[in-house]
Amino acid sequence: MKTNSARILDSLGIQYELRDYVVDEEDLSAESVARKVGLPPEQVFKTLVCRGDKNGVCMAVVPADAALDLKALARLSGDKSIDTVALKEVQPLTGYIRGGVTALGAKKDFPVYVEETIELFDIVSVSAGVRGTQLILAPGDYLRATKAKVGAISRSA
Repeated sequence: MKTNSARILDSLGIQYELRDYVVDEEDLSAESVARKVGLPPEQVFKTLVCRGDKNGVCMAVVPADAALDLKALARLSGDKSIDTVALKEVQPLTGYIRGGVTALGAKKDFPVYVEETIELFDIVSVSAGVRGTQLILAPGDYLRATKAKVGAISRSA
């Protein structure tokens, strides 16, 4: 199934693979997704929706096996403080449900901040915008498509 994020990549001439997996409603963790798509957790990136005190809503993209470092994200985004938004706000803000959030094709083009370790890999996996499908693509292509800023924004979970 082509998703909006896949269509965006098509329009940019970016090569990718759609990789489907069986969704377990009891375990939507990025670590579980990594196992199902056959990649190590450090190559599977989850997208978190955050809100800063100065610059508002943004998206933070970190490895499946890492936790978002809110202080580091605040520094990178130019905010004094930042926090993840409540789960009930995710879909109204992005158009995506938990387990299917992606920085590609959200309702609005929010600023995107990505953990710098993304550049260590030949390929990475990110949500295709629906539960059960991941995009496998080159990190540089993902960064170009999302116009992301890269920085050290995660820590060991």
